[in-house]
Amino acid sequence: MRSKKFYLIPALVLFIIGAVLGMRIESVISGNDTVEQLRKLEDAFLIIDRQYVEKTDPKAMAESAIAGMLKALDPHSSFISAEDVARVQEGYRGEFGGIGIWFEPNPEDTARVTSTIPDGPSEQLGVMPGDRIIAINDSTAIGMTSNDIQHRLKGPVGTQVKMTVKRPGVPRPIDFVITRGRIPLYSIDSAYMVDDETGYVRIGRFAMTTQREFADHLKRLKAQGMQRLILDLRFNPGGIKSAAVGVADELLKAGKTIVYTRGRNVRENETDRSTGGGAFEEQPVIVLVNGSSASGSEIVAGALQDHDRALIVGRRTFGKALVQRPFELSDGSVLQITVSRYYTPSGRLIQTPYENGDVEAYYEKKFATLEEATYHPGAYLSDIPDSLKYTTAHGRTVFGGGGVMPDVVIAPDSTLPFYSPLVNAVRRRRLDFLFARDWFNQHEQTLRTRWADQREAFYDTFEVDDALWQAFWDYAADNELTLVEAGAVNEGEGRFARADAEAYRPLLTALIKAALAQRLYQSEAWYPVFNKIDPEFNEALKFWNLAAELAAYQTAGR
Repeated sequence: MRSKKFYLIPALVLFIIGAVLGMRIESVISGNDTVEQLRKLEDAFLIIDRQYVEKTDPKAMAESAIAGMLKALDPHSSFISAEDVARVQEGYRGEFGGIGIWFEPNPEDTARVTSTIPDGPSEQLGVMPGDRIIAINDSTAIGMTSNDIQHRLKGPVGTQVKMTVKRPGVPRPIDFVITRGRIPLYSIDSAYMVDDETGYVRIGRFAMTTQREFADHLKRLKAQGMQRLILDLRFNPGGIKSAAVGVADELLKAGKTIVYTRGRNVRENETDRSTGGGAFEEQPVIVLVNGSSASGSEIVAGALQDHDRALIVGRRTFGKALVQRPFELSDGSVLQITVSRYYTPSGRLIQTPYENGDVEAYYEKKFATLEEATYHPGAYLSDIPDSLKYTTAHGRTVFGGGGVMPDVVIAPDSTLPFYSPLVNAVRRRRLDFLFARDWFNQHEQTLRTRWADQREAFYDTFEVDDALWQAFWDYAADNELTLVEAGAVNEGEGRFARADAEAYRPLLTALIKAALAQRLYQSEAWYPVFNKIDPEFNEALKFWNLAAELAAYQTAGR
């Protein structure tokens, strides 16, 4: 019998909502060897259960056996216990209390926070992408599975959980006592006009409402004069496949393949095509991506690149093209197993190679060539074999084999003030955000009275004056980052040159202003301020000529 159930799959997994199949075991096994191996597994289980020197836990043994089988498959297949299935279902319905993070599990090490949900409990306290979760409620989180971490972080709204993280560049662990809240699952983080003709839309994840939200924002921005679009998919870990397809559909003319899947079972072979009537089918588009753009983000980037519809700018994407489907077991637990691979329109498989379910080796391989792809893209691309080279609709060469390689690669430039040790130290510690939170709380009434209904004026005219600037450095000193004269500098101990602070004042005050805008107008207000100093964003603006050349293919009807 087939029953309909829905699940919210962990971060960096391509979400697919579909039927969970309840099947009799006889209906899925075939061949004498399969039956023989199944009997061997049953024999071993019964022998251990009956003959082992100590009493065993049959449930624990069964789940350990399942975990062992999954390790022989791939890094994204997983097991969800019956208890966790209920929590996952609640999470999908929005009826749970959580702390508002996306994270990437690593059973061999520590989970890494990949993004925070805008205005969620974690973001409000200063948790940031890149933080490594090392303990939850003072119990180690090292080696925990995704389900274990979710189980400990979720709970009733209003209750608290203590999460300890290790932040790169910060010497000591950081403790956060987070009050669980109802987690808003917004898709669009920000949408605004950069200038008189350039619109900007940032999609944080792909959810059920993403296509509608995206189309509504495009309509609003077009009414304000938008003639070209920056679509920001950086740090977007993926989401529901149909939502990613829908976003691509809004940018493509009718009849274009967006993505197709191929599996062992023919029912997993699907092709998604554009339907036409999209909100922005012909105008220039630049898509921003990076190493945390995964899954659904790669569906969008791959489709637009293959059809020469948009210029892809940034850094190589994550490389996740395995599709999972949930299968219910007899006790209500779920096997979330890979049933197919997805391919871009040109036929590219952008999945990072893997050896069975060895997660550690998988991530080592994933990041082994990332530095070369970022800093030496020419050498990186020259080493890609011809078998992984493909051709776009109008003859450009694109590449498979581990992520979407941008048309234009933007590497961090260590000579820029944005990447200076002082600015990096402020951003790693999130001192701009934490200071703005405390200062805002002290001056909230005054700020809201002056600026609550004056967002555009705040963007244009608010300045960090000398008093606010000094208050920031007083706060920084209380948090182990101090300004000293040149002879006393010791960056490892948090002592930086006073002259550097003055030299980088425009950058640092922009960070403070962005954080205050976020407090005043919610998270979407961060981007209009921050993007003005974001090197990747500003570098991308230099390539509208290339994006326009691609757009010309659409207006020419080719």
